Amino acid sequence: MKRPSFHQSLFAACLAVALSWLPAPQASAAEPCYGRFPNPFTDVCWKCVFPISIGPLKVDMGMEDAGDSVPLICTCPAPPPVFVRIGFGAGFWEPARVAEVVRTPFCSPLLGGVTLGSLAAPSGTNAKTSDRRDAFYHVHWYVYPLLAWMNLLTDLACVTPESFDILYITEVDPLWEDDELAFLINPEAALFANPITQAACAADCVAATVGFPLDPLFWCAGCQGSMYPIDGNVKHHEGGVDSSLLLVQRMAAKLHRQFIARDTSSRGAMCMPLPLPILRKTQYKTQMLYPVPFTLNAQPFGRVTIPWGAGREFPVRGEDWAYLIWRKKACCAF
Repeated sequence: MKRPSFHQSLFAACLAVALSWLPAPQASAAEPCYGRFPNPFTDVCWKCVFPISIGPLKVDMGMEDAGDSVPLICTCPAPPPVFVRIGFGAGFWEPARVAEVVRTPFCSPLLGGVTLGSLAAPSGTNAKTSDRRDAFYHVHWYVYPLLAWMNLLTDLACVTPESFDILYITEVDPLWEDDELAFLINPEAALFANPITQAACAADCVAATVGFPLDPLFWCAGCQGSMYPIDGNVKHHEGGVDSSLLLVQRMAAKLHRQFIARDTSSRGAMCMPLPLPILRKTQYKTQMLYPVPFTLNAQPFGRVTIPWGAGREFPVRGEDWAYLIWRKKACCAF
């Protein structure tokens, strides 16, 4: 069994200390949980695997691309007596994770509407009135290795051998519920709490809408607003689709900050994923799976939702979301 890394052990220790200082949350009333198992054939945008690159050669099928270009010939460390493995550079988009954004604690739309647990946790809200516009959602992050399941691109030795698992749930994380506690892992948020830096997010919105977001503006979530605070509180809630996509981006940033998510899209990560504490936004795309699948394409982080988001939020069964997370993969294949 693989031992936890130093960073994972440190986070677990800090989380335990934070939990010991918090009052126990009040149990929420049981609420219905709705969902639907995604159909891997009809609910997944399989052409979103493209562009596929082999060195400078690229087949794009009309799909957008980001990340570092890959060299034709590459080398990686290998165990003795070989020491060096020679291969060719390959790049593609991998459907590797699923993010759920839910109001009811432990509700899982991805698993057909089952409840994952019964621990006391605050329920989500999505107020949108004349004098109040805020929201709070929980997020679940799953390992969802579709390419390995479908046995696609596995011959390239670039698909990570993973199995389905729950990687992170925010119901047991006090940092997700409180802006001040979230400051512990993103103290740089104080630098961006001003009108000038927030105005720069307009440029990020434009860039994401016509292509991909701007990685240097890591405090921006494109057209969805500000990446900070990295928790489940949305201060300017306008609609569930935008708020859920904002929290997907925040969760990705949070997982990178906690060294749980890694860099898979740069030349330096072609041999193995590398730690990346600041989110590289161009590494990811999202595709809605629930409540209404959208299969025409996958959307880069921060892109405006007006062209495709209509009708994808509705009462009762349409107020929780599940997104397939596509990440760019650059590797040294052999």
